[in-house]
Amino acid sequence: MAFSGMTGFAREDGSHGAWSWSVEARSVNGRNLDVRFRGPPGFDALERAAREGAQGRFQRGQLTVGLQAKRAEGAAQVRVNTDQLDRYLALSGDYLAKGKVALPTLEGLLSLRGVLETADETDDADVRAEVEQAMATSIERALDGLKAAREEEGIALSPILHGIVERIETLVAAAEIEAATQPAYVKERFEKRLAELLADRAGLEERIVQEAAVLAAKADVREELDRLKTHIDAARTLLGADQASGRRFDFLTQEFMREANTLCSKSATAALTAIGLELKAAIEQLREQVQNVE
Repeated sequence: MAFSGMTGFAREDGSHGAWSWSVEARSVNGRNLDVRFRGPPGFDALERAAREGAQGRFQRGQLTVGLQAKRAEGAAQVRVNTDQLDRYLALSGDYLAKGKVALPTLEGLLSLRGVLETADETDDADVRAEVEQAMATSIERALDGLKAAREEEGIALSPILHGIVERIETLVAAAEIEAATQPAYVKERFEKRLAELLADRAGLEERIVQEAAVLAAKADVREELDRLKTHIDAARTLLGADQASGRRFDFLTQEFMREANTLCSKSATAALTAIGLELKAAIEQLREQVQNVE
């Protein structure tokens, strides 16, 4: 696998004791690595596991790791706060003795604030640590699944990128052939223009050669073509790299476009300009696809 994409999705379910949960990891394109974590209250420590896990697997992309968890009904233990109940009974003693209030019912006593307490099993430090560790493992597995999904996108992108690079290479070869005709074309055009402007043709041929040579030098695109061929080789190297190459590929497309723009500005023939415009369109297609590469 030469490279991976930046779009993907993975889900991992898990459970431990009374808890069950699901982890969803998804990512979209991004110039840098941006990780966001959403989890249930009380499990904020898992954000670190999500961030470190993502940083160890990815270099670019906007990642979202979401954890949804619930506890099985009946898992919480209910107990009576007898101290609080005794305080209520002591306060009501005088009222009962004077007959101002009726004898309280058990239901009424239990409904008083603070009499019934719910003991969450995760209040136990050891149990909570076990649950968090199991959740962290699910996060790791979800990130592994996301990495696999992004690699699958990279497999799909590979032939597309290779095809565009081959198209660019074909256009550069065509531009090289057409550019070879530029000096003669410039000389012919300059000679025709001077003939129209000058009545005295004495010494005209020498002046035509001199001026045409200057114009031809300005229209020389051999350096641009050589650099474009170097960029093509660099693109193929990146396509075969065994590490993330998207950022370098992005910079390379900028260099491609710079040379294509100069080629068009130096063009002296309509045919070379047409090739240059096609070349720019192909480079733009390459740039758009590279945005998907990690």
